[in-house]
Amino acid sequence: MEPTTPIKNSSSGLVRQLGLFDSTMVVIGIVIGSGIFMTTGIMAMVLPSVPLILLAWLLGGLHALAGALTYAELGAAMPQAGGQYVYLKKAYGPLPAFLFGWIAFFAYLTGTIAAIAVAFAEYFGHFFPALSTKHVIFSASFHLITATVPISISSGQCVAVLVIVGLSLVNYLGLFLGKIVQNIFTVAKIGTVILFVIFGMAASSARPLDFSINPSALGLGQLLSGIGIALVAVSWTVGGWEYVTFVAGEIKNPGRNIPRALILGTVTVTALYILINVVYLKTLPLSEMAGVVTIAERSASVMYGPTGSTLLSAAVIISTFGALNGSILVGPRVYYAMAKDRLFFSSVSKVHPRYHTPGNAILLQAVWAAVLTLTGTFEQLFTFVVFVNLMLWIVAAAAVFTLRKKSPHLPRPYKTWGYPTVPLVFIIATAGIMLNSLVEKPVESLAGLAFTAIGIPIYFYWHKKDVREIT
Repeated sequence: MEPTTPIKNSSSGLVRQLGLFDSTMVVIGIVIGSGIFMTTGIMAMVLPSVPLILLAWLLGGLHALAGALTYAELGAAMPQAGGQYVYLKKAYGPLPAFLFGWIAFFAYLTGTIAAIAVAFAEYFGHFFPALSTKHVIFSASFHLITATVPISISSGQCVAVLVIVGLSLVNYLGLFLGKIVQNIFTVAKIGTVILFVIFGMAASSARPLDFSINPSALGLGQLLSGIGIALVAVSWTVGGWEYVTFVAGEIKNPGRNIPRALILGTVTVTALYILINVVYLKTLPLSEMAGVVTIAERSASVMYGPTGSTLLSAAVIISTFGALNGSILVGPRVYYAMAKDRLFFSSVSKVHPRYHTPGNAILLQAVWAAVLTLTGTFEQLFTFVVFVNLMLWIVAAAAVFTLRKKSPHLPRPYKTWGYPTVPLVFIIATAGIMLNSLVEKPVESLAGLAFTAIGIPIYFYWHKKDVREIT
């Protein structure tokens, strides 16, 4: 049985309050954001085939499951705050771990928070146009050396910042409050998705699926390229399952609950995603789906007119709100772990004595995410670090092999099912996606490597500073 009272995690000063249900809701709530409501239209443009689109979603789900099974061993063996940061440090030393934390704070995690908050504001503006991202309230140009930099702020961006700040305060006031919000909105999200699927299947506009493999008679090269692009899109829509490991230091019975939450979460998300796509494909012909970003809204509109579109917008608001809370909840644990190792601001390592949360880390994250939101720079930063994040996924997954040799006596309550095949499949598939990103966006990928490299001298600055303080 799980403990019924919070357990102090003496190694980190945090409190274990997340059970299996809470942890699973974190996985599902973070993964299901706004991507599933937009991605399929982009896929249909390059892959006009019903069975291949569904296959891409299945393969994306299996890729996520392979990653979840791999990370589950690491999380169960090292159930500490910071997740991937901890695994990289244990397997390869502090520098690779710091570089993960570096891009996580300055671009990846905070950029994700900003992007989700803006997506929330866009759909919120459907109901309140004066608060939409299209309603500009400030516009100016600044001269920077020889360039002119235009800056504009919309009321939607202000809404996004207010939501970031509000949810950050909720999570600052206690993990209990944060998990309650997460559980409520994730359950509501799952319920809305199930209702969307049920009504979609029952809609009079639903048609039998056409299972022709290549109805557009594309060449083999076009078909393979389309599958590759579709898999990249799917992988990012299914991404985020690993975030639950960041709060491993606050999960009860982590040796059992971390693996179960990862597996249950990724399987549930994959099933829901495939069902949602069946509805899209039954209600819209491929020719009408191609290139449509608001694919879910179009599908709901076809089924039930303007009412369906409005209800779908409300569903996306619920979905993005839950994903945003989850990201805000888990992210600060990475910066907290860095600070505990004296590789970040020392104040970030403090746990609030009353609320038992890394309060300063939560506030710092909120400030930087708000800056990214107001300046709009999160899009560029996030694009830059996609390639690097994939590379760090591979390195972290490889830590399963490294640590089995380097630390054979490390307690492993759970060992990766299908080892060594499952981790290898995840690594190879991720490498394929990474290669595709490099080919499709070489400038952004190289910029991401350059941005990561900037963290190297900063690491040595923190390391040198730590040595001086100790001596």
